[in-house]
Amino acid sequence: MGRDIIIKPDNTAVRTALWRALHVRADAKPHILEDEIGFKLIAPDEDWQERPDMKYTKRLRASIVARSRFIEDIAKEQIAKGIKQYVLLGAGLDTFAQRNTEISSQVDIYEIDQPDTLTWKEEKLIENGYKIPGNLHFVPVDFEISSWWDELLNKGFDINKKAVVSCTGVTLYLTKEAITDTLKKMTLLASGSTIAIAFYLPLEQLDEEDKPMQEIAMKGAAASGTPFVSFFSAEEIIKLAEKAGLKEIQTISTKEMTERYFKKRTDNLLPASGEVFLVAKT
Repeated sequence: MGRDIIIKPDNTAVRTALWRALHVRADAKPHILEDEIGFKLIAPDEDWQERPDMKYTKRLRASIVARSRFIEDIAKEQIAKGIKQYVLLGAGLDTFAQRNTEISSQVDIYEIDQPDTLTWKEEKLIENGYKIPGNLHFVPVDFEISSWWDELLNKGFDINKKAVVSCTGVTLYLTKEAITDTLKKMTLLASGSTIAIAFYLPLEQLDEEDKPMQEIAMKGAAASGTPFVSFFSAEEIIKLAEKAGLKEIQTISTKEMTERYFKKRTDNLLPASGEVFLVAKT
């Protein structure tokens, strides 16, 4: 019998990887992030730049590359300080390990995501000549039936060693209860660990020009069976983090991201206003 089930990565993971590649191809230098490895793995059709989700989403593309760069800056800073474990919750087609071989060889990297996405990614990395080093751990989790925390521990994650944990593109799809549980799990990390989690603002808090795009995205997500569930104001995010027992809590707004990464650009590239980052310590 042939294999009937075609394993494919999550649509959102593919879109994110293509946006990162499009940034390098369409936007002016200096690039906020240089990453075309995901593009190589996907090998899209020649007219991929004509896809509506590529063509009309410049501000979302800017948000994605800023988000990726922000997370990587935190990870690199913590690794330089001696942290030996880096966890990517909702890793998608992230390629930190492949692009930063010298830094990533110093840490155990745990990529957590849906089984199909990680299986596809591992196969494509090998096909494209990327070795899977022993310190890169794929942690497949069916979030409906098992705990990402249990699966992480099963893969050899050391609860007694400090870690840096990133979580992007995930909270949007989780209930408030599930998010609260995730934050509580984070407090089990060794003291002094760093976490960075992306949250999403309610529609009414977005800049006017970003509202129509968000409404289209919400309709599309609902139609494809993965509806957006949770939105939070910055104040609500801080309360959630405090209640969970996290420390040194700060939120980073789009405005702060713009200051950090988009000053003096020549191409008028600016991020959409939907995301807020929680950065905290255990």
